[in-house]
Amino acid sequence: MSFWRKFAAALLIIGLILMFSNTHSIIFGQNKSVTPVYLDPNELVEKRVEDLLGRMTLAEKVGQMNMPCVYVGGLGKDIPAKTEGCRKFTEGKHVEGLGPGGGFFTLANNILHEGTHQQAEYFNELQKIAIEKTRLGIPLLQTEEGTHGLMCSGGTIFPEGLGIGSAWNMDLVKEIYTIAAKEARSVGIHQLFTLVVEPNRDPRLGRNEEGYSECPYLCSRIAESIVGAVQGDDISAEDKVIAGLCHYPGQSEPVSGMERGAMEISERKLREVFLPPWVAGIKKAGALGVMATYPTIDGVPAHSSYRVLTKILREELEFKGLVLGEGGGLSTIMRERTVETQKEAGINGLKAGVDVGISYEQAYMIPLIESVREGRVSMELIDRSVRRILRIKFLLGLFEKPYVDEEYAAEVSHTKEHQDAALRAAREGIVLLKNENNLLPLSKNNIKSIAVIGPNADNVRNQLGDYTSRAITQDIVTILDGIKSKVSPGTKVEYVKGCKVLLTDLNEIKKAAKAAKRADVAVVVVGENEWSARDNGKRVGTNGEGWDVADLDLTGLQQDLIKAVYETGTPTIVVLINGRPLSIRWTAEHIPAIVEAWLPGEKGGHAVADILFGSCNPSGRLAITVPRHAGQLPVYYNYMPSKERTTKGRGYANMSAEPLYEFGYGLSYTKFEYSNLQISPQEIGVGSKVNVSVDVENVGKRAGKEVVQLYINDFISSISTPVKELKGFEKIALEPGEKKTAIFKLTPEDLTFLDYYLVPVVEPGRFDIMVGSSSQDIRLKGKFEVKE
Repeated sequence: MSFWRKFAAALLIIGLILMFSNTHSIIFGQNKSVTPVYLDPNELVEKRVEDLLGRMTLAEKVGQMNMPCVYVGGLGKDIPAKTEGCRKFTEGKHVEGLGPGGGFFTLANNILHEGTHQQAEYFNELQKIAIEKTRLGIPLLQTEEGTHGLMCSGGTIFPEGLGIGSAWNMDLVKEIYTIAAKEARSVGIHQLFTLVVEPNRDPRLGRNEEGYSECPYLCSRIAESIVGAVQGDDISAEDKVIAGLCHYPGQSEPVSGMERGAMEISERKLREVFLPPWVAGIKKAGALGVMATYPTIDGVPAHSSYRVLTKILREELEFKGLVLGEGGGLSTIMRERTVETQKEAGINGLKAGVDVGISYEQAYMIPLIESVREGRVSMELIDRSVRRILRIKFLLGLFEKPYVDEEYAAEVSHTKEHQDAALRAAREGIVLLKNENNLLPLSKNNIKSIAVIGPNADNVRNQLGDYTSRAITQDIVTILDGIKSKVSPGTKVEYVKGCKVLLTDLNEIKKAAKAAKRADVAVVVVGENEWSARDNGKRVGTNGEGWDVADLDLTGLQQDLIKAVYETGTPTIVVLINGRPLSIRWTAEHIPAIVEAWLPGEKGGHAVADILFGSCNPSGRLAITVPRHAGQLPVYYNYMPSKERTTKGRGYANMSAEPLYEFGYGLSYTKFEYSNLQISPQEIGVGSKVNVSVDVENVGKRAGKEVVQLYINDFISSISTPVKELKGFEKIALEPGEKKTAIFKLTPEDLTFLDYYLVPVVEPGRFDIMVGSSSQDIRLKGKFEVKE
């Protein structure tokens, strides 16, 4: 063969190789000269999703459906092992046969304990692996808890649950969750979950401390505020993330008040009590994240309920985001004995509408791939979930901006501004329950000595609550710290723990009584243990997820401690640090001053001291009813008329049936007067609105804030309706002598109830208006008429 023939043959071979290589690259989306549609930011999101979905293998699709919690053992047994396990899971090399993972849940809180810079650095490293070391370069979706601030080291820790709800301040709610979102996105987190918007209906349930209120209306307003703050108008912004609302459609009224107990509720109760916050957060505000609940609803595990997760959520509420399973949630389908195996659980969960598994459960791993290949699950169902996942990643802008600025993350996290917000939030959520003879506020100039007593006076973790970072890097101000910082330099502060919260093996009650006897005033700080509390290795939590109680009384020797201090004759103040309302009957009867501080967060000590010494006038109002006894439960304010006769009449044979403190209640260091209730018009048509206004005046000598509350009652209706329902509120700041007008607008939605057929209706007839300072302290009444 001549030289030229050999040369031509060589060129032909090279050409064929190059052509095959180029074809191969195009097929697998790696052509460097032609940008794939899914990588083109100028294309519509829907086109990008479909283009990428069409390039994915089954293993890659199922990989995207897994975003495991990093505390699971499957990723490693310790931090170094988990750190490497996450790298391999990202690359698709951790589980044989499973493609690259879709992201992680609560990664930073479990393995990144040095703070924001380390978190941003590692999240960038994982994104680099996902983009450069996987076939299609799909970025990760990172999720963290955000119940009361970003739950990882360096995140600002705000009050939890009822501490936020009792502030009755939606601007404050927006500020809290705007900060949480900003801190999260700065380190590379894209979703904040465990935003618990469901009404808190049984306080025996430990994780109800995460919820804000018993009232569907108040929870709805909070849900709207949270979603607006967290997501904003553009979730691709550098300070916004997905709002993950929990736990859909509810778990707060379980059988026996116990974790994961069945929700034995009617369809009417589901729709009247539990669904309103979801309507507000999803249909109105546009939340893009939901976590399915643990319990069965009407006998069907929520994780396998097509009616709950698709018919109601997707079709009625028009949800367009991702449904995440709970921790171990897919396994509840097995525990309820509706299926035998993880494989079957995965099939049922997928059909129902669970998009993402977060617990390394086999239900959504290799067995799910096998089910598709065996024809037991259609590829269309897999594509349905993966399409939703990819859409969220595109909307977040992760394909264009997968990385974060590590220095910026450190600059914007836990700033002075954020800490100040935490302090203001704690102040506004504190409720003054009792103030006999105006014992409070204390005059620091007149007190020479103060005894600070109790197991929660100097306990960092107990005042933070659950869903707080494992490694806390900032200083936490305890109640003892706050009091010491507030008193005059010459005032002696003596601290005695007195007893433990739960166990009875520490008894310093006599020592505490002696300290109280020597003091001018005694502050006794009692309450609950947080969920992870340990004593010599033994779990001693009394509140938080998984820590339920049979009654609501103070545990251990705490009541004995209060009695002993009180009997010294020294003026005594009780401060409560707790996540649920406590039935403190003896304390309420005998102690002259009681402060409900809830779980006040990292600046809680300063906030409590500010209330005690009058630097801040208490403005919190109860977002939940405080019962006298657990035997009263349920004890929420919006009960049906049948209960009113017995509650206000004879009551129980052995005690009053009235609550210890009612919903909306709270004292101030000043007084407010209500006048000039205006209702216009007083006759309306079925589809019309009503304007209500009332004047509120501060007639005391101190500036203060009043929470004006508007309740309505549908006087005669074809279906029994509650004796009163909150339909408006406004927190008003007033200087001494100042008067302002609170203005409310009642819409047809506010007047609606579900008829016999569960159809929303406004029926003609009389509506009563009640305006006041609590659900029982009604200052002014009026009415209007709905005409046909």
